[in-house]
Amino acid sequence: MTFQQTSTARPSKSSLFLRSQMRNIAPFATLILLLIFFSIASPSFATIDNASNILTQISVTGIMAVGLTFVILCGEIDLSVASIANATGIVVAYFTLQESYVNIANIPVAGWLAVVLALATCAGLGLVNAFGTTFIGIPSFIMTLAMMQIGAGISALLVRGQIAYNVPDIVSTLGSGNVGGFPTIALVLLAFLVVGHVTLTYTRFGRYIYMVGGNREAAEYSGVNVKLILGAALVICAVCSGIAGMVGVAHFGSAQQNEFDGYLLDAIAAVVVGGTSLFGGRGGIGNTIVGLCVLGVLNNGLDHIQIDSFLKILIRGLILLAALIVNVYVQNIRSVERAEGA
Repeated sequence: MTFQQTSTARPSKSSLFLRSQMRNIAPFATLILLLIFFSIASPSFATIDNASNILTQISVTGIMAVGLTFVILCGEIDLSVASIANATGIVVAYFTLQESYVNIANIPVAGWLAVVLALATCAGLGLVNAFGTTFIGIPSFIMTLAMMQIGAGISALLVRGQIAYNVPDIVSTLGSGNVGGFPTIALVLLAFLVVGHVTLTYTRFGRYIYMVGGNREAAEYSGVNVKLILGAALVICAVCSGIAGMVGVAHFGSAQQNEFDGYLLDAIAAVVVGGTSLFGGRGGIGNTIVGLCVLGVLNNGLDHIQIDSFLKILIRGLILLAALIVNVYVQNIRSVERAEGA
């Protein structure tokens, strides 16, 4: 009697599909489970007002995460997003017209010019990141780690431990206004998500982002200017962080040192938890939206059930760890599939 060997049998197509899509399926399933759990655990969770609160709470993180999505899709990382947000928010507040602030060459700086200076600041810091990473060859991890300190130094130099309160009217409207009872800061996030998705999905630049992240050497052989794409992604990330810092300052009502330091991990987690590959080339704004929702629902829901704040930090860390494990697992599956197909 003979037995057929099954150890070498290939998995079914459906099994392969589910395994390859685990990066997308796991975050969405996590979100659904969290929504069900917190809706049962707290009657005040599943309300329209609380949904609006969650959107507001994730807005600053979300704007940063849009820029980070571009960078991570390229297979790089930017650790300076929170520091650039701090610096930009302080710049726009520092140069806003008010009697207690210095003037430039004895000329009062109007609100619109303060916004221009703030945007120039974040774009300039992004250009420094881009130059160091692409032309000098410094790894993005190290380059943006240095930029983290530079941004912190700019913030400290301008406010010197003080707190700035004034911001231009346009920034105040975007950060703390309402349209028909809906927070404008959430509308700003929506605009960034739409523009980011359209750019990555329907433009040549977006296709180049995926090509660079998927296979950098193949992208170079195809005629893609890899350095330009990487540099552009870092500048986009810095500008998104700067705008997040400006509207965040308006939303919180003040600009101070280290105001956004805690947003670095949240922004990275939103992109990774959503399923965008840390190795580049896989994911997108849709994944970032799911990741933002997971973090927003988790943080808000834990507040509703009055859980220990220290345990809350532990739970967030465990969820991020689980997302990283799934990320690496799916990447290993793809590597095995490519090896078998070779």
